[in-house]
Amino acid sequence: MQQKLDHLDQNAKANPVDTRPTQLNEDEVNAWVAEGMLKMPKGVKKAVFHAQSGTIQCDANVDFDEITAGKHSFNPLLMIFSGTHDISVVGAADAQAGTGHVHIQSASLDGIDIPRTALELFVNRYLKPKYPNVGLDSDFKMPDRIDTATVGNHYVVLTQK
Repeated sequence: MQQKLDHLDQNAKANPVDTRPTQLNEDEVNAWVAEGMLKMPKGVKKAVFHAQSGTIQCDANVDFDEITAGKHSFNPLLMIFSGTHDISVVGAADAQAGTGHVHIQSASLDGIDIPRTALELFVNRYLKPKYPNVGLDSDFKMPDRIDTATVGNHYVVLTQK
């Protein structure tokens, strides 16, 4: 995995860019994450990714008290976000013309679906102040001259331009 990431970084600096696709397989991504190579946001203890055609699912163990430290809410919809829980988030993901797109489709906490309104409140209250570009629907510039990203079954294919 690290060799593929290094290739993407070096290729982004090349002239001309090698436009052959780079495939990141689910197993190598998860091994790389498990080794601590991905800096996780505060409170995220473990994360495992699953890719299916057009969607990515992340199953994580999250300590919400670390995420919400110093900020409290009496809103009953936000009170479920305390303690340590297993979270599963599913989102549509792709990139076209150098812009990545993520649309969160669903999330669950310990196997119970979280209402979208509660998710929006949590994101706006606790995540946006730390990560202003994060949302349930996010568009962002892809790094390393990545032009397209396509999610398949157990892999993601990246092309650079």
